[in-house]
Amino acid sequence: MRAVLQRVTGARVSVDDEVVGSIGPGLVALVGVTHGDGPTEVEAIARKIATLRILDGERSVVDVGAEVLVVSQFTLYADTRKGRRPSWGAAAPGPQAEPLVAAVAEALRAEGISVAEGRFGAEMQVALVGDGPVTILLDHPPQA
Repeated sequence: MRAVLQRVTGARVSVDDEVVGSIGPGLVALVGVTHGDGPTEVEAIARKIATLRILDGERSVVDVGAEVLVVSQFTLYADTRKGRRPSWGAAAPGPQAEPLVAAVAEALRAEGISVAEGRFGAEMQVALVGDGPVTILLDHPPQA
């Protein structure tokens, strides 16, 4: 499982001009799922999102009560090593990925975090105001 975290002062995700999720200060978490991911990866990624000390004053989401916007992002597993057209073979198919992305959001909520979500499989527009800027890549299991 892979996630890109971006510290924001606010963010929202829209589908067909309808805002389906929005947050104030916190993190946008773009979450991608690969083959073989399961509950272990969900728990590890959610724990990192909740506790990584990347907010102002080296504090975490749980430290300051910040919000998280979780957006599914299969393109995090693009393979661009050959040619000019990415391959998506490393991304898990929707029926496998959708419940795992939802489980990340639920694991964060279980920690008392306010979570907004995008809409899985939809053409989404994500608008955010970066804070810092701070952008972090998480991989579980960690890549060499």
